[in-house]
Amino acid sequence: MTIDTPLTELVGVRHPLVQTGMGWVAGPRLVSATANAGGLGILASATMTVEQLRSAVREVKSRTDAPFGVNLRADAGDAAERARIIVDEGVKAASFALAPSRELIARLKDAGVVVIPSVGARRHAEKVAAWGADAVVVQGGEGGGHTGSVATTVLLPQVVDAVDIPVIAAGGFHDGRGLVAALAYGAAGIAMGTRFLLTSDSTVPDPVKARYLAAAVQDVTVTTQVDGLPHRMLRSELVDTLERSGRAASLWRAVRHAAAFRRETGMSWAAMVRDGLAMKHGRELTWSQVLLAASTPMLLRAAMVDGRTDLGVMAAGQVAGVIDDLPSCAELVDRIMAEAHAVLHRLPDAG
Repeated sequence: MTIDTPLTELVGVRHPLVQTGMGWVAGPRLVSATANAGGLGILASATMTVEQLRSAVREVKSRTDAPFGVNLRADAGDAAERARIIVDEGVKAASFALAPSRELIARLKDAGVVVIPSVGARRHAEKVAAWGADAVVVQGGEGGGHTGSVATTVLLPQVVDAVDIPVIAAGGFHDGRGLVAALAYGAAGIAMGTRFLLTSDSTVPDPVKARYLAAAVQDVTVTTQVDGLPHRMLRSELVDTLERSGRAASLWRAVRHAAAFRRETGMSWAAMVRDGLAMKHGRELTWSQVLLAASTPMLLRAAMVDGRTDLGVMAAGQVAGVIDDLPSCAELVDRIMAEAHAVLHRLPDAG
């Protein structure tokens, strides 16, 4: 069962479903499983070194012949080098959590790479569309990780009306009903993070998955105490502690985690400062917030890789509260498409 949309035509996948590039989660196993199931898997690269990225891309290619993408941090000092790997390795798509520059978009497009930035506001979608982006992911406030305050049902139609490129809806999606709803709004497909995290193909430790499955909708919260920016995640003992912590304690913890991330990635302090300056550019961030943001990857790693929910944080969309199983990616994709077709069949005939 397939539904052809401008997204499936653009990237050459069978189904209009995207697995988002979640740090420490969207590795070669999950990405290739999504690709083999007919969706667009996105490899997360922000938590990898340049060489780890090249190795991960090659591992995905060894596991699947289907198209896939790589997510990049547009403000990273080595973004151009990472883009070169995407081009050299023949990766189909590049996604971005922040808007890439006009020059980077042009460089990737000239090499035949499909460019898909993620945005949280209509004006951002208009900007990247004017710069030549091929499609855009629009995430409403329901989505996990860094998020905004506007619901998907309000933001999505705004963006669909504003741009002439395929729009992929994110934030609050997990089943076939959601896919049909997004298509009715004018989207070309849906992107899901939490739903793909909670599959048997995800490498997230089982005890962490169990925390997600046990969560109710009200257990998913938005806090600014992790990195100074609105961040949607599961409420936990650590999140409660962070919210009670004073500024001095938060900064000390941020320094320690930033140092650990530097060791993990091999980045120099100079490179981290350059990335910090890039993060500050065009945004109202203090240096304290930048430092907190630099520490976030290690808090995520503690949970997503090491299984330490007492020491780490668990980014989560609100849909975590309604997910109760761990299908394989193939089972999930088949289920969503079957549900979508069933919903479409039940809709009244407008004629």
